[in-house]
Order: sequence, then C-alpha cells, then structure tokens
Amino acid sequence: MAKYIYQHPNWTAFSWSEIAINGVFGEVRNLQGKLAGQMSTLGFTIKEEAKLSTLSIDVVKSSEIEGEKLNYEQVRSSIARRLGMDIAGVISSDRNIEGVVEMMLDATQNYLNPLTRDRLCGWHAALFPSGFSGMYKIEVGRYRTGEMQIVSGAMGKEKIHYEAIEAKKVEHEMDKLLDWINNERKIDPVLKAAIAHFWFVIIHPFDDGNGRIARAITDFLLTNAENGAERFYSMSGQILIERNKYYEVLKKVQHSNGDITAWLDWFFCCLRNALLETELTLKRILKKSDFWNEYEKTLLNKRQRLMLNKLFDGFDGKMKTSKWAKIAKCSTDTALRDIKDLIEKGILQQEEGGGRSTNYELVDYWGK
Repeated sequence: MAKYIYQHPNWTAFSWSEIAINGVFGEVRNLQGKLAGQMSTLGFTIKEEAKLSTLSIDVVKSSEIEGEKLNYEQVRSSIARRLGMDIAGVISSDRNIEGVVEMMLDATQNYLNPLTRDRLCGWHAALFPSGFSGMYKIEVGRYRTGEMQIVSGAMGKEKIHYEAIEAKKVEHEMDKLLDWINNERKIDPVLKAAIAHFWFVIIHPFDDGNGRIARAITDFLLTNAENGAERFYSMSGQILIERNKYYEVLKKVQHSNGDITAWLDWFFCCLRNALLETELTLKRILKKSDFWNEYEKTLLNKRQRLMLNKLFDGFDGKMKTSKWAKIAKCSTDTALRDIKDLIEKGILQQEEGGGRSTNYELVDYWGK
C-alpha cells in the first residue's frame, strides 16, 4: 500500500502548482470582493438577517455531513439568542445544538483570538457534552490517546480508508499546526484556510468530531481572511453538496508525497461555488425585506407572520394546512382561515397540480 503523506520526512512542507490553482483562486478572491461590496450597500437589518441565515445553514450542514440532522429552527434561535438578535418565534434548543453553535460562533466571532489547544479542546467538549458519540464513550476535550482508523463495512469485512498519525505523535504535530496557524503571515489567508483544513484532517487529533472541527477551523481562517465577523456564505453547506468529491480528493491526496495541488483546486472550486450560491441566498433575503416593507401596514396575526417568515427562509417540503397547524400550534380550521385570508390578500396561492392534497406557496409578485 502507498505511503501516507505523513510518513514522508518533513511532510508538512506542502507543495502545489501555482499555475493549476491561480485561475480558480483569482475567481474566489474576486467573488469575495464582489460579495463584500454588495453587502456594504445593504441596511443593518438585511445584513443581520443574512448573517443569521448563513451561520444557521453552516451549523446544520456541517453536522449533516457527519450524518447528524439538527433542527434548523432550534439552531437559528440559539444563534439569534447568543448574538442578541430580536427575531420572532424563538424556541429553546437541545444541548447538542447549543454545543455546535458555541463552537461555530467562537470560531467566527472571536476570529482575532489565537487558536490554541485549550480552545480546540473546548470546541470538542462542546460537541460531545455527554461524553458519548452515539452509544460509544469517547475521550472528550483532549487529544486522542488511542490509534485512529477510518473504516466502513460490516464486522469482519471492514475496509480501512485511512490510518491516522500515531497517538504519541499527535500533540507534537498539533503544536506545529497551531503555531503555523497563529504565526504564518506570508501566505494568503484563504490559501492558509485550505492548507489548515487538510493538515488538521491528516492529523485527526480527536476521538470523534474531527470533520466538524476542521470546518470550524476553516471558518475561523476565512473570517480572518475577510477581517470581519460577518459571514455571508456557507462553506459547510457547499461541502455537503460536494461530499463525495470531498472524500475522493482527500483519499487521493492523503497518499501524495507532499503535493496538495488536487486538494487546493477542489477547495477553491468548492469555495467559489459557495460564494455563487450566496448570491441566490441574498436575493431571497432581499425579497423578504421588500415584502415586509410593502406589507408593513397589512393586518396580519402572529401565526401568519411566523409562517410567512418560514416560507421566505426556505421552508423544507410542501406547505399544507396540517403543517401550518402543527408549526403555528393551532387547529387545522384556524390554519385554513389564516391561509385563506392570505390568499385573499394576494400573498399566498395554491400550487398548481397539487394532486390529492392542497399545497400553498408565496405569490411571486417580484416576477410580475
């Protein structure tokens, strides 16, 4: 079997082809500048909404990559509460959600603070408040003391995808990485984020949660790159979309002799796609703002306002009377009255071809 990258002498002296990555790297930097320019022209309320939406998506998608589905509304409420944002329909959150949110906000809001071992271990402890990962007890808030293999397949037929650095070398390797993250000033910070993500994943210093922490480190460094705590795009959301390619390129480059061109190319392409996706998110947020400006004096009850905000925020699935009743905590008769009232006001309409059950959607008056 081919050597792992860390089995080569001086393995962290990474190399890459400037020619191969310059094109997409330039695109990324251009899109970042364009997005920053667009956001600077927007009002405070819209920027806050965009920031809340981005951070919520980032937390949910980073966990989803690991197969854990978090409640979006709980995540959104937790972030809003911690950032002191006044939003409608704030709900309490599970402890595991609070932990992921704590980590992500520390990474993006405290980006000027150095990244230390204690800070990383704090993130790890926040991810696993019970001391368990699923049914298994793990070492929490400390580097692993056992060996690490990433395997798949049934018992007796396991397939080893990766064997991480020996446990006895983890502390030394992490000290080297953290020193580089905190003190390297010559490398472009976006390039630095790409390298740090790969470097951390190769070390795999914790019993579990390495993927989520790697993405938090990426967010920490990308926030540094933009020199501001306002995040308007989600790298984790895009990694989820490109998850198969993510694992494929890691599998390939983990056996390289130090050349990480393929990884950097994938990372920058992924980041570019995340920035392009943000343009669509921004359009949705602007639509929401325009809508509430237009209907500012329209008589709407609390349930209607709650549900309209959910529809603007990208409601998952079809909106039916039964869903309205469940989310708004009312009877189906009350839900139907709310919906019919909004139809009469030209805000909602029945979806065409709804089949046996009736679905409702926002009227797209912007396209008229």
